[in-house]
Amino acid sequence: MIAAAAIAMMNTQADKPNILWISSEDNGPHLGCYGDDYADTPNLDALAAKGMMYDVCWSNAPVCAPARTTIISGLYANSTGSHHMRSFTELPAGFQMFPQILREAGYFTTNHTKEDYNLDKPGKVWDQSSRQAHWRNRSEGQPFFTVFNLTVSHESQLRRRPHKAIHDPDKAVLPPYFPDVPEVRQDWAQYYDKITEMDTQAGRRLKELADDGLTEDTIIFYWGDHGSGMPRHKRMPYNTGFHVPLIVYVPEKHRDLVGEAYEPGATDRLVSFVDFGPTVLSLAGLDAPAFYQGSAFLGPKAEAERDYMYGFRGRMDERYDCARTVGDGRFVYVRNFMPHLSHGEHNNYMFITPTTRVWRELFEARALNSVQSAYWEPRPAEELFDLEADPHETRNLANQPGYEETLERMRGALRDWQLEIRDVGMIPEAQFQSRKGLGTPYELARNVPLEEILDIANIAASRSIANLEDLTAASTHEDPAIRYWAATGFHVRGERTVLWAADHLRRMMDDPDPTVKIAAADAVAEHGSDEDLATALKVLLSAADLNTHSLYTVMQAINAVDRAGDRSQPIWAAVLAHPHAVDELHPRMNKNVEKLMEAIQDRVDQAGG
Repeated sequence: MIAAAAIAMMNTQADKPNILWISSEDNGPHLGCYGDDYADTPNLDALAAKGMMYDVCWSNAPVCAPARTTIISGLYANSTGSHHMRSFTELPAGFQMFPQILREAGYFTTNHTKEDYNLDKPGKVWDQSSRQAHWRNRSEGQPFFTVFNLTVSHESQLRRRPHKAIHDPDKAVLPPYFPDVPEVRQDWAQYYDKITEMDTQAGRRLKELADDGLTEDTIIFYWGDHGSGMPRHKRMPYNTGFHVPLIVYVPEKHRDLVGEAYEPGATDRLVSFVDFGPTVLSLAGLDAPAFYQGSAFLGPKAEAERDYMYGFRGRMDERYDCARTVGDGRFVYVRNFMPHLSHGEHNNYMFITPTTRVWRELFEARALNSVQSAYWEPRPAEELFDLEADPHETRNLANQPGYEETLERMRGALRDWQLEIRDVGMIPEAQFQSRKGLGTPYELARNVPLEEILDIANIAASRSIANLEDLTAASTHEDPAIRYWAATGFHVRGERTVLWAADHLRRMMDDPDPTVKIAAADAVAEHGSDEDLATALKVLLSAADLNTHSLYTVMQAINAVDRAGDRSQPIWAAVLAHPHAVDELHPRMNKNVEKLMEAIQDRVDQAGG
């Protein structure tokens, strides 16, 4: 005899909606239903015709691992130290990923097949996560939450040759920042070809659902995981990197769960990936944990619409960077905390794409206009774009008259958010390890003077020589993250400031914290006097050794060696003699040093050995 409690649970489960997610990789809203006449996406267009199409959905990160980490954890990845591409850290004890909560409530949870999380899973997250994972493996009558990840549109596929063309490259409409050359047209057209293939695969999954008689029992989400795999989209802290398609279909049977919030057609409600977990829990009738940072946009637990969306860019594979973004649906504000770097810093994986290589070659040949060149040049500390007037984000309004109020409002929104979520990404990655006594990165951010760190990081990025006294005072602060940003601030201001700050930088090259030593040596190696260069190179050579330093310290050091160009030539051979990998490195990380070593080897080869 079945116990009464079991019968009650079965009856409750029978009323729960099934939830199906179909995600695709590396594509923005380049679909027919989003008004793109070049796209050929009949299956997703049909889903959008009967569902809700979100015009403004952001991935929070412009690259897959931190974007997916944000979704699965319900936390912005830059609040857990998992915002770098790729990385690996932990959640505090007791934190759960949202499929775990669904499992506890009786849902059958499956993932087919990509995880790619930068966080260690806190226990069993999925009932099945493999190529065999499917709702069809559940118990009879059990509600399911099933994810299918479609990889055919990934960056790696838009450059694969030979290729059977669907879209005519000559008819492609290129964004104005791309040079109009055959390689770019080929890649852009092939990107659309792969979206068409992805649409076909999505259609197959939808047909499976219909063939099983489950369409009217299942809430369907379709979304892309970040902007397109083309350069200046993927990895970029702009709308082009964050803006993704999101379509949600709720069958009549479950319309009572969404009420007036559900109206088929386009909606301009602002949503982002951090909201996905709370929304699924809401549709299942479950409360999101109090520590989740997103808010449900559908279901009984839906909250008021947010005013802003937020994004972040950290290390991209082997190359360090730090940028934050806030958008309100019309304006996009970007804060570049390392404006002395370009967005086009050499990323090994990105440079496999023909567009990236030819674009860089044309820049070096001075064959580009100012809009096309901007990707390869140092950045302003602040950028402000009006998407209504400038959808491609090519005209920076940050210093233009008439936008002062908007600029101040967006600055304030970004700062408020960083403090609210405790943006641990403002602390150097290597310090996550050296300061482990303060707990996980999430806990670390609650045990450091984050407001002071953020203040000095903003000053460091500003390039203003009026703030040199602030940088000087920060260079001796007791907190190593503040000293790190002080050294970076000297570097950002260029040669004249680095020479002016020589005494401070000499002292900082002997700092007890490796990240501070390297940041100071980085500035001196690129802009310091010949007299101080030898000391800087000695610091960088020592820090680049995996035998004695952490992976993160070594990556920071070799980046500095590469950035110094010919000035670091005396230590190239010695750096290359260091280990390129060690056995105990996490597999998500152990190729980054090799990629940096390849960059140094390229310098050796170009110099003639």
